[in-house]
Amino acid sequence: MLSVEAIDLYYGASHTLRRVSLTAKKGEVTCILGRNGVGKTSLLRAIFGMQPIRSGRIRWEDRILNELPPHQRARAGLALVPQGREIFPRLTVLENLETGFAPLPRSGRTIPDEIFALFPVLKEMLHRRGGDLSGGQQQQLAIGRALVTRPRLLILDEPTEGIQPSIIRDIERVIRSLAARGNMAILLVEQYFEFARDLAASYLVMQRGEMVLSGRREEMDEAAVRSYLMV
Repeated sequence: MLSVEAIDLYYGASHTLRRVSLTAKKGEVTCILGRNGVGKTSLLRAIFGMQPIRSGRIRWEDRILNELPPHQRARAGLALVPQGREIFPRLTVLENLETGFAPLPRSGRTIPDEIFALFPVLKEMLHRRGGDLSGGQQQQLAIGRALVTRPRLLILDEPTEGIQPSIIRDIERVIRSLAARGNMAILLVEQYFEFARDLAASYLVMQRGEMVLSGRREEMDEAAVRSYLMV
């Protein structure tokens, strides 16, 4: 389980996260909702060690992560699918997937067949450059690259952004399948309410760097959550 305990994060003098806490359990999707600029991506960067926290504690599988740099957190089983995908446009699909080998021991540097079962289009386009893929195909590639690392905590930052509806359905199917295996915790940041609601076992809503709502999916007050997502 991931446990984030009352963390504070600053960018210079700006207090970006204010005593934020959450848990994410294996076999479940935990969704973080909120408008742009409320601190969702900053929270993910803190969990992955890309931005140091001022106070609080981040625990994963009974290990305190606070002092670990990002590459060691990746070796501990964390994988991030960043907002905007951030694939390498001049590398082929195969080469992009192979960049996921970095945190793995040499003996484990293979691409699991399940990635091509989950995303058949990647096998069809294995030798195409990443930049030649559509936005939806690039998102599938970004998720596939993360799965190459065999994560036990998969963190996704707005995977539906700019993606056509047919591929959103494919991504939803994949996330649901990964969670159902029971050996992976999934932390999902989203603004697309229906997508998040349908996948979530638990949810949290952020506003101005703070958690303002949280609970189990079956107890969700949809009107209250939507009110924090309206512009």
